Amino acid sequence: MRVYFYATFREIVGSKYIDLELADGITVKRLLDRVLLDHPGLRPEMLDAEGALSKHVHIFVNGRGCVFLERGLDTPISASHDRVDFFPAVAGG
Repeated sequence: MRVYFYATFREIVGSKYIDLELADGITVKRLLDRVLLDHPGLRPEMLDAEGALSKHVHIFVNGRGCVFLERGLDTPISASHDRVDFFPAVAGG
């Protein structure tokens, strides 16, 4: 599965995307766990003090915000068909 990163996440990962070998049906949460295992520098940027996903992190599955998915982080994804993007909060003005 190709997983895409933006802004500061891209800087930490060192690439626009990473390719992971994952089983179909893995949840967004398990994907997040794998990403953080492979790229521990993302942990302080993505998780809050309690270890939960920071409200400033946006995960999109096929262009749809994870917070709007019926099962949220427990949404199963297809490693062969779905696209996942990780965005930090970005401010502008």
